[in-house]
Amino acid sequence: MQKPDSLIFDMDGTLWDAVDTYAYSWNLVFSEMGIDKTITRDVLAGMVGMEGKKVIEILMPEFDHDKRVEIYSTVNDRRHNLIREKGGILYDGVREGLKELAEHYPLFILSNCAKGIIRQFIDWAGIDDLIKDELAHGVNFMPKNHNIKLLMDKHGLQNPVYVGDTAGDGEQSRLAGIPFVFVSYGFGTTDDYDVKFDDFPSLVKYFTSL
Repeated sequence: MQKPDSLIFDMDGTLWDAVDTYAYSWNLVFSEMGIDKTITRDVLAGMVGMEGKKVIEILMPEFDHDKRVEIYSTVNDRRHNLIREKGGILYDGVREGLKELAEHYPLFILSNCAKGIIRQFIDWAGIDDLIKDELAHGVNFMPKNHNIKLLMDKHGLQNPVYVGDTAGDGEQSRLAGIPFVFVSYGFGTTDDYDVKFDDFPSLVKYFTSL
């Protein structure tokens, strides 16, 4: 692979696993609203990387669109505090690896999560000084390929790569016209990638040696 000028990371399944906290937030809100419904970790894990509008259609088929949006908005409000309190599981080598990578590349985070969640993750993980910028789907409700291009235009990136863990991440990278770096330890599978890593330290070693 040609040496990139920047690295853009997916968040869930790439940098951390916060599915248990996400499931807790859903179930807390359902309980508060008197809705007899429980979301399991396995169900949510299968949706990691999806845009919010798809998630709420699958999770709440019994409600109309407006009710789904109302519930989802409440869930995301709860998550801001829950992420601060409960956090998630940072994958092995991520914090140290990002610090090393930041010495060689500008680093970005781009996720299909709600507005504000990436910032909560950055603060929880203590990596604010390592991340140049971030962009969530919930800011403009546009697909990842569009938002990748926004980051490229904003920061003058010529040849970034996108690092993610799902086939959807790969598809969006292709649509944005940039290479896709697949990490196999996350939530998805795909054979369409430019380079693959089974753990974060291997990724760090590769990109710091280019």
